[in-house]
Amino acid sequence: MGANSSSISELPENEYLQKLSGSESISENDPFWNQLLSFSFTTPTNSADLKLLEEATISVCKSLVEKNPRTGNLGSLIKVFLSRTKELKISAECQNHLFIWQAHNALFIICCLLKVFISRMSEEELQLHFTYEEKAGPKILCYVSFLGTECEDLIEELLCCLIQLIVEIPLLDITYSISLEAVTTLIVFLSCQLFHKEILRESIIHRYLMHGRCLPYTSRLVKTLLYNFIRQERSPPPGTHVFQQQTDGGGLLYGIASGVATGLWTVFTLGGVGSKASAQLEQCSPLASQSLLLLLVLANLTDAPDIPNPYRQAIMSFKNTQDNTAFSSSNPHAFQINFNSLYTALCEQQKSDQATLLLYMLLHQNSNMRTYVLARTDIENLVLPILEILYHVEERNSHHVYMALIILLILTEDDGFNRSIHEVILKNITWYAERVLTEISLGSLLILVVIRTIQYNMTRTRDKYLHTNCLAALANMSAQFRSLHQYAAQRIISKNKKGNKICIMYTMTFLHNPKVFHAVAFKLLSSCSQALHIITSGNCNEGGDFRFETEPAKQEGY
Repeated sequence: MGANSSSISELPENEYLQKLSGSESISENDPFWNQLLSFSFTTPTNSADLKLLEEATISVCKSLVEKNPRTGNLGSLIKVFLSRTKELKISAECQNHLFIWQAHNALFIICCLLKVFISRMSEEELQLHFTYEEKAGPKILCYVSFLGTECEDLIEELLCCLIQLIVEIPLLDITYSISLEAVTTLIVFLSCQLFHKEILRESIIHRYLMHGRCLPYTSRLVKTLLYNFIRQERSPPPGTHVFQQQTDGGGLLYGIASGVATGLWTVFTLGGVGSKASAQLEQCSPLASQSLLLLLVLANLTDAPDIPNPYRQAIMSFKNTQDNTAFSSSNPHAFQINFNSLYTALCEQQKSDQATLLLYMLLHQNSNMRTYVLARTDIENLVLPILEILYHVEERNSHHVYMALIILLILTEDDGFNRSIHEVILKNITWYAERVLTEISLGSLLILVVIRTIQYNMTRTRDKYLHTNCLAALANMSAQFRSLHQYAAQRIISKNKKGNKICIMYTMTFLHNPKVFHAVAFKLLSSCSQALHIITSGNCNEGGDFRFETEPAKQEGY
């Protein structure tokens, strides 16, 4: 890098990078750092360029991994970054572009190096690389013990500095990139899980984040990450940075680290592949996307042996800004946030499976948020995007579909929700292609989409848990069926594929008699559940047909 670098292809031969990864020890006060951090080159905008960047820098990173125990240059670089962040807030207020630019570049290099270090060694080995530093003579190792330290613990100091940067530096055009890089560097730190088959229960990084200097920032970090998601701030346009940036994307570091974040998200969702829409959202607001990823990873860290995950506690307990009740003394990480803004963001971002997972977590774990959502009079703004996910089930990964379905299941557990959705009338649902729906209630549309999901499962995935949850949602709603759309009623009691017609003669009667409809619907759902169980278990006829016996309803009983 350095002032002479202008493209990725020049990086392997760059004299400053060669010196950083060479055999010479560089003091943190050496003028070399000003030269190294004064770089600017065209940022990669596609996967091919990102691969070129990794290939161009891998030799430098490997060399530093080999020689850092003797030189301690990684520790010197981190100390340079830490020293520059001390004045970062003042620099932002004074519009000191140059100072912020060099701090950004230092963090960029650290993040690139960390990605390689973490992929090639254990956390214990990584910790050792942070503890090589210069004494009165040659470089020696300063051992860090759990009971005390002979020298400053750079990992904890760096983690704490990144968190302080995120929560304290105001988000301006000139600070957007360094805020993004701070978030992404934390994601890279947590990517150690990518290289372990088993869940990390005794992680060094996790311990630093849940104890000591980082712990007091828990609620502020969670709140800031949530507000980053809510605001969906776009990357500032070209010309607002000292370093070059040709697109309105997230810049070079976002491109490099998005690979790590995608990999971490893949592990987090048990191998599911993200949708194309998610990638588009990330390009619109990289800081919001990365903040959401970091929030989800933090919230799902394994509990420490001595204390529960404080980030999960913060997510479970935050309240609305309009809630004046006192906080519980049992949870020191509680805070307040604007529920209306959060609700709006959740409604708008459901094309992203990360946002859907956040919605699920909040409804499942935060009783304050669940109560607020169920009390909204515009619940259709939240339910419609969820239904659209289920409708386009073939375009979504299985985890996204499951989360959307579980959200519906949580909502339908509330009788008030089940009543209110039949009072919300929708006009012209353009994405529903099977039939023109010029006017339909939200409840009827929900029934149609869930039944369609059941059909898709019958013919494609044959997942017994999926159809069980679909039927559970219908069963939850059945007691509150009101003024159903004729097409929805027909779909509930229509004939199965190549099967027998079930009570189709009673369709019009049921439309005007909810009590009768409930009784028959419950029986139909029981029968359908048996049939679907046979299908998903593979116990069907050779031609794919299935049959089940159901006793016809006695006319005098209705």
